[in-house]
Amino acid sequence: MKNLLALFSFLFILTGCGDGKDEPVVVSNSSGKINNLTVVMPNEMWTGEVGEAIRRHLAAPVDGLPQEEPLFSLSQMPPEAFEGFTRKNRIFLHVEKGSDTGIKMAENAYARPQKGIFISGETNEELISLIDENAEKIISTFKQTELTEQQRRIKKSLKNDEKLEEKLGVALKFPTAYRYAKETDDFFWIRKDIPTGSMEILVYEVPRHVIEKDTNIVGNIIQMRDSIGKTHIPGRLDGSYMVTESAYAPYLFESQIDGNFAWESKGIWEVKGDFMGGPFLNYAVLDEENDRYVVLEGFAFSPSARKRENMMELEAILRSAEIK
Repeated sequence: MKNLLALFSFLFILTGCGDGKDEPVVVSNSSGKINNLTVVMPNEMWTGEVGEAIRRHLAAPVDGLPQEEPLFSLSQMPPEAFEGFTRKNRIFLHVEKGSDTGIKMAENAYARPQKGIFISGETNEELISLIDENAEKIISTFKQTELTEQQRRIKKSLKNDEKLEEKLGVALKFPTAYRYAKETDDFFWIRKDIPTGSMEILVYEVPRHVIEKDTNIVGNIIQMRDSIGKTHIPGRLDGSYMVTESAYAPYLFESQIDGNFAWESKGIWEVKGDFMGGPFLNYAVLDEENDRYVVLEGFAFSPSARKRENMMELEAILRSAEIK
């Protein structure tokens, strides 16, 4: 009798939610490598001018890398193939012809976390116009999604940052795979070994006038970097040290870290007196209360290897900074 009652109870549970009106939708976890973007559109559209417009923007070279690498690795599939597990990719772009012209954002449509963007237009010309007009927004949306995912992965195993907080008033979330290589009262060098080289993080402070002494901000940042490199970052050979690559001026942008204004610069570093080099990302974060700039920098040494993902990881770490 007990077994019979249990069976009836189980069947009741199964049938009691049958209309589905109030059922929570179970969304599976998203997947995919960082910066891998699924593009859903017909094959003939992908090989034509609409596909070219997408590649022109979303596969454009990343700023500040020594070799050309695309913003996103694009993987195209026709709409009829966009089913099942193929819908689980964390970021996707869906392009189709239709009368409902426009661009729409979709949050966690098929998986979680997930960011999808739907673009619809009646003609190729309309689609290309929508892509061109919204390219910056599309790129920033997907990039922020990937940075957030990178930071989520980093948080799984965090290194103790009490030293940074105590001496510089900076909290920073970085993985236990990194180690403290050098530390003083106003300078920290943090390193991680990788199969093809190393990834490096610098955290230090400079008086506000070092960067704001005149209107040549990028020149002042270069001078600051080179001074720090000469003092703290030696090369492999005696007398060698890190400097900013003189042949290419760094890219300079206005940004924000922890709600504070920051100068963001990207460029190439090299070692004076040796054959070494690679990309760097530098944030000079204004701390008005203490009349200083907190400088957060990440750079990678990985000769003959791609560095996009290395720099994405470093950016995710640097953007996690909190100025205490």
